[in-house]
Amino acid sequence: MKGPSFAAFRHRDFAFYASANFLWTIALQIQATALAWQIYEITRDPLQLGLVGLMEFLPAALLALPAGHLADRVDRRRLILIGVGAELAAATTLLSLALADSITEAHILALAFAFGVARAIATPAARALMPNLMPREHFASAVAWSSTSWQVATIAGPGIGGLLYAFGPSIAYGGATLGFAGGALLAFLMRGRPVAAPKVEESDLTAILAGLKLIFRNRILLGTVSLDLFAVLFSGATALIPVFAQDILHVGSDAGGLLRSAQGLGATATALFLTQFPLQRHVGRRLFIAVGVFGLAAIAFGLSRDYWLSFAALLVLGAADMVSVFIRGTLVPLATPDELRGRVTAVESVFIGASNELGMFVAGSGGALLGPVAAVLLGGSLTLLVTASWAAMFPKLRRVDRFTAVE
Repeated sequence: MKGPSFAAFRHRDFAFYASANFLWTIALQIQATALAWQIYEITRDPLQLGLVGLMEFLPAALLALPAGHLADRVDRRRLILIGVGAELAAATTLLSLALADSITEAHILALAFAFGVARAIATPAARALMPNLMPREHFASAVAWSSTSWQVATIAGPGIGGLLYAFGPSIAYGGATLGFAGGALLAFLMRGRPVAAPKVEESDLTAILAGLKLIFRNRILLGTVSLDLFAVLFSGATALIPVFAQDILHVGSDAGGLLRSAQGLGATATALFLTQFPLQRHVGRRLFIAVGVFGLAAIAFGLSRDYWLSFAALLVLGAADMVSVFIRGTLVPLATPDELRGRVTAVESVFIGASNELGMFVAGSGGALLGPVAAVLLGGSLTLLVTASWAAMFPKLRRVDRFTAVE
């Protein structure tokens, strides 16, 4: 592989890491799609769909701080193997139950919780490990490739899951099991990295909270994480796409489904562009520009009455979001000492995950109270206000030039 865009893949362990991450994500998407279809077939209750998501999210919220602390004290590769091994065990259990035609609502909710626990263990370790797999100057390229593979897997996974489920639940669960098994094998082939010893002895509570304290003490970390949190919290326009498709744009489910994919297509195209032309200069300023464009695209979507204009607005929204994700995904690990990286990435994951979940809730509540158009316009306007306010409050973040200069 030649050229700076493939620099990260020259490192054997990153190639294994990226391939494993792609298989995990595909497997998780297949699994989530099959679980949603099956629990609805069993119960015919839409509330149960929300409960599956809640069972998967709760462990991440409850275990983030201790899991992050563990990722800074134990071999991160070993934690990844434990987490993926647990996912593989849960997937195998689902496959066995499906083959025996004895799966129940309680089984699905319990195993969804098990998947949440496994991900809570593996995610901080996996994110904290990635910067250790290549030299610092290749990390931006690695983030771009990692983001690309995640977007492709996120877009393709539900479709593959739905197709496999059409042949039977056991086929879908079998596909997910193979994905987890492949990911576990690739993670096993990675070499471990020693975790830096703590510089001073800390009490258990102090050690667990150290990542949270660092985020609030470091202006670059605080500004980056909180900017993304509030932007996503306020601009949950995509949660209202079904309402816009049916009641405002007057299109059917086929065109509505395509509209829903527009954000992912914009993000994927941008991620691929960044693998070839990663950002090198003025990254702080470009972060604020990207979030501002995100807010403007949400406003354009809210004002549009033309289907293709709405599609284009969501494409731009996805592209701007990917630039923001790329910069945050590169800045946060590089601005964090290795001995605290697990705890910081765990806190960041909860913040971003919570903003996604709450953003959908805020958008839905706003749509019910104000109407969908007013809710999206207000959300986009608040995102612009946050962008301008954060640019004034976090001048150090705004002035960051190169990733490699971040300390």
